[in-house]
Amino acid sequence: MKRLTWLLALVFAVGLISSPAPAQLLSLGGSYSSTRLIVRDTLGLSGLNLTCLVLGCQVKQSIGDPSGQLFVITTPSLLNPVLFIAKLLLQPGISAVEIDQSVGTQAASAGSAPSYLSDRTAVSYYGSTVWEGYVTQPAVQLIRSDAAHSVYNATGAGATVAVIDTGVDPDNPVLKPLLVSGYDFTRNSNGGSEKADVSQSTVAVLDNAQAAVVNQSTVAVLDQSTVAVLDTNNYAAFGHGTMTAGVVHLVAPRAKIMPLKAFKADGSGYASDVLRAIYYAVKNGADVLSMSFDFTTYSPELKNAINYANNNGAICVASAGNDGRQVSVYPAALANVIDVASTTNQDTQSSFTNYGAPPVWLAAPGEAIMTTYPWGSYAAGWGTSFSAPLVSGTAALLAGINSNITQSQAANALSYSQPISVPSLNNSRLDVYKAVQSWRNSLGLN
Repeated sequence: MKRLTWLLALVFAVGLISSPAPAQLLSLGGSYSSTRLIVRDTLGLSGLNLTCLVLGCQVKQSIGDPSGQLFVITTPSLLNPVLFIAKLLLQPGISAVEIDQSVGTQAASAGSAPSYLSDRTAVSYYGSTVWEGYVTQPAVQLIRSDAAHSVYNATGAGATVAVIDTGVDPDNPVLKPLLVSGYDFTRNSNGGSEKADVSQSTVAVLDNAQAAVVNQSTVAVLDQSTVAVLDTNNYAAFGHGTMTAGVVHLVAPRAKIMPLKAFKADGSGYASDVLRAIYYAVKNGADVLSMSFDFTTYSPELKNAINYANNNGAICVASAGNDGRQVSVYPAALANVIDVASTTNQDTQSSFTNYGAPPVWLAAPGEAIMTTYPWGSYAAGWGTSFSAPLVSGTAALLAGINSNITQSQAANALSYSQPISVPSLNNSRLDVYKAVQSWRNSLGLN
């Protein structure tokens, strides 16, 4: 009965996506394109290969789950995907199927370039030379990360943050010393470089002292359309992976960063590549998963992957999204993910931020966040994609103090925050100092 119920639900869902005419639902005829599916087969690759030999599908790749049961397949072209899935679920070993959904992009309003983006005074920051505006910006002062560094020597040393995003510039002078081996799931190649989307014909050599001002009138990436492109085409090929990594570094300056490129520069990507990134991160020892993206549709396999990460000691943090509504997006809405909304630098709710269904765990600054950008430059961005890595960096500080920290312990420590009068944001804004202090107290270190 459970299998039949799931089958009917899936057929209904696929019907909504493909929207075939009623007559086509009863026929294998009609014009259809190939559909990407995520399939769980308890018989493994050999079993799925046999199934696809019978049904005419193609096995594209393994997703890398520890049981070796999860794969991406494509349906035969010219075949109704609804009827194909119905047949697939009746085959030996097939225990679950879902659409390999594409991740959409969302918009967030951007303000004018903040004054501190032009503060180019060179200062030393944990072994790197950075612009003063980066380390003294209002968000840093609000969340009190400097106090956590100086009072408790909490720097994230020993912790690794997997940044699942559009990749990271491997030559960025601030981030380069901190990068560990990553992966590009969009190309199935080692590295995770954000420069992989750039060709010689699209990028010029830039002045490393140039500030990058991003705005909403340009190309959208992941959670918002405020961060990928400057007013020149030279930057048009980049997403916001280097930016979110720079936010993590701002809070956890000695934490290692694992660049996992699951999205192209325009923010497009597949659920399967996100799943692959999660399993890769856990396998390679990431302590924190920083996820500045969202799915608008629930994914059972995303939940399975997040559960696996939690069970293996990884802290999962995700952005709440930028619809400006109380709405569920994933992975943020999953119970074992710390979901983060955005606040202004005046501790009010950002107009673009989602505020959760269920309610978000806490908020963090997400407007005019100055951070690293490819080619050694800096940029300012708006969106929950920049709030989340502030919390991811804080989680890395906690893991650096004691690597045995669990998801629930991290969430509890982060609940020691700055009270704000915004009920829809759980009346809670990130306070790094309080979170570190709470975690140390629980360990008997104070």
